Amino acid sequence: MTAEVLEKTAGEADVVGEEHWTDKGDVRLFLWEKYLGAPGGKKGTVLFVHGSSMASQPTFDLHVEGRPFSSAMNWFALQGYDTWCVDMEGYGRSSKQRDITCDIANGADDLAAASAYIEETRGAGPLLVYGISSGALRAALFAERHPERVKRLALDAFVWTGEGSPTLEQRRKKLPQFLESKRRPIDRAFVQSIFSRDHPGCAEERVVDAFAEAITALDDSMPNGTYIDMCSRLPLVDPEKLTMPTIVLRGQYDGIAGFGDLVKFFEKLPNPDKQFTVMAGISHASFQQKNYMLVYDILGNFFARPEPLYKGE
Repeated sequence: MTAEVLEKTAGEADVVGEEHWTDKGDVRLFLWEKYLGAPGGKKGTVLFVHGSSMASQPTFDLHVEGRPFSSAMNWFALQGYDTWCVDMEGYGRSSKQRDITCDIANGADDLAAASAYIEETRGAGPLLVYGISSGALRAALFAERHPERVKRLALDAFVWTGEGSPTLEQRRKKLPQFLESKRRPIDRAFVQSIFSRDHPGCAEERVVDAFAEAITALDDSMPNGTYIDMCSRLPLVDPEKLTMPTIVLRGQYDGIAGFGDLVKFFEKLPNPDKQFTVMAGISHASFQQKNYMLVYDILGNFFARPEPLYKGE
């Protein structure tokens, strides 16, 4: 079967998954790749970056019976992309032995190691990078440090200074507790609280249950570093140093991403090829929402956008 015929007739079952590992010093990082037919997607290579309270596969390669394309990786693989995700240090299948909080800067180091491995293994060139919540902060800091490795940058549920964020306002009350330990316990009830705190009803219960089950199968605790950073150390990213095309995605009901804060951030992005999109009917975890296909459509169009022929004087 030719690649063209395969692309037109393939479904989720035809997407191939491949496990990878790389090193960051003494730290082992787990990477997961999905593609259709053969690696090295003709449309480009996507690197997905997870948030504070879940590893990468539950977020980006979730499976829910009767809900097509719960796996964002499957959907983008079928569009012709080579898709990757990586467990940050302290999460999922990656190393957890170091006595550190695994903060945003450490996550940017993880992305530097992961992107170097992807380039060495696949010759991918600059990546299409998507990060959600603290994963958006990790992705943005990585892009700031290594702009040559990022073709396009997507920041979902992002926070810049934290201004106008009711969720962070409440979370700051627990900062002394977060500072007392390197990790915090999580369970299914905690995962479910992510979907009830902003606007209940944006996600199906069966999807939340599947998400919680996938997360807790890998972890019963999470590093505190991203929470500490988001409560006490913002801003961590300089928008004027993000020189690549960038999209800022905000769910309509997201309690983390303050609207005014994001607008000010967006205004400072130097590349004129930029986009700010509010996603209707969506709260914080956009890929697990009822309107998840809307998110794929927005993100897919941004990743596939042609470079401008005329860039001004």
